[in-house]
Amino acid sequence: MYHYMSLYGILETTMKDYYQILGIERNASLDEVKKAFRKLATKYHPDKKGGDEAKFKEISEAYAVLNDEKKRAEYDAYGRSFSGGAGGGQGAGFGGFDWSQFQQGFGAANQGFEFDLGDIMNGFGDIFGGGGKGQGKARGRDISIDVELSFSESIFGVTRKVLLTKSSTCSTCKGSGAAEGSEMSTCTYCNGNGKIRETRQSILGTFATVRECEHCNGKGTIPKHACKTCHGHGVTRSEEEIEIKIPAGIDAGEMIRMTGRGEAVKNGTSGDLYVKVHIAKHKTVIRDGEHLKTSLSVKVTDALLGAAYTVETLDGNVSINIPPGIKTGEVLRVKGKGVPHNGSRGDFLVRISVDTPQKLSRNAKRLIEELRKEGL
Repeated sequence: MYHYMSLYGILETTMKDYYQILGIERNASLDEVKKAFRKLATKYHPDKKGGDEAKFKEISEAYAVLNDEKKRAEYDAYGRSFSGGAGGGQGAGFGGFDWSQFQQGFGAANQGFEFDLGDIMNGFGDIFGGGGKGQGKARGRDISIDVELSFSESIFGVTRKVLLTKSSTCSTCKGSGAAEGSEMSTCTYCNGNGKIRETRQSILGTFATVRECEHCNGKGTIPKHACKTCHGHGVTRSEEEIEIKIPAGIDAGEMIRMTGRGEAVKNGTSGDLYVKVHIAKHKTVIRDGEHLKTSLSVKVTDALLGAAYTVETLDGNVSINIPPGIKTGEVLRVKGKGVPHNGSRGDFLVRISVDTPQKLSRNAKRLIEELRKEGL
C-alpha cells in the first residue's frame, strides 16, 4: 500500500500540464509565459477579493518552471524538472515549488521581474511592470448631460451651446501649477524619482509596491512658487460655454461623445462629455428609419374622382395629386423630403384615409342612390 501511494504521488506530480495550467501553447515564448502568468496571478491572488490560494500556487509553480530555460527543457523532455524547482528538490513545498524564489521577488531567474502587489490589489494597469512602471496617466472624470431637441432639429441638425460648471485647465499656468517664471525644485516626497516605493508583508513574504508620486505627478520636480490662480492645482473650477454640433438625422436616445470636454486633471488627460439626445414629438409627422410619415384624410368624391391636396412637410407645404379610385391605406410618396442619410435623403410618405361621412343630406342620398343604380 505504501509503494502504491508513493507511485501515485509521483504520477500526480509528473502528469501536471504546466502549459495547460497557464493556458498557453507548448511553443509559447517567454513573453507569452509572463503575460499568461500576470493575467492569472491578478485573477487568483489570495490577497485579492475572490482570489484562490490553491490556484495561485499552482500557476506560480508552473511559471517557475516554464520561465526558466533549463527547467523548461527538463520538463519538456522528462515531464518534470530536476533543477531544484517544481517537481522535486529538498525543502520544496506545494508540489515542489520553492517559495523562497517567489518571496525574493522571483530572483535572478526571472530577469528582474518586479512584483507590484499594489497594482494587483487595485486590479488596474500593468501588474508586474518591469522596473515599476506604476499606474497610467491620470484622467479626469466624464460628464453626462441631456439635450432636448425639436423634431425638426433632430432631422436637419442644429448647433447648441451649453454652459457647464466643471474643472478646466488653468488658463494662467496652462495646467503646470507653477507661477510664471518660477523655478523647479526636487520633489522632497519622492526625492526626484517620480515614484514612491513601499514594502508590504503578505502571507507569501515581502513585496514591493511602486506607485506614482501624487505630489509631483511622477515628474520628480515641483515649482518653487505655485500659480496664484489655481494655487498649484493646475485646474480651476469655472463656467465654460461648450458648442455642441448635433448631426442631421440623429435619433432619440443616441449619445454624442465629445472627447476631452469633461473634467480636467493636473498633468493628465481630460475626461469626455457625453450628450444624450431627447426629441420632442411632431404634431403630424413621425419618423420611420430614413423616411418620414404622415396621414392625409380625403373626401369620398376626391378619392373617386381624384384631386390635388396640400401636405405639410418639414420642408414646408407641398402639393400632391390624389389619383382617382384611391383606397384607404394606400401610400403616396414624395421623394427626397425624408431624413438626411449618407449624403442623400429618404422620402416623405403620405398614408391615405378616405373620409366617409356619417350623415348625408337628402340631395346627397339621392345622388348616392343614383350611383348605386350604376353599380358603384
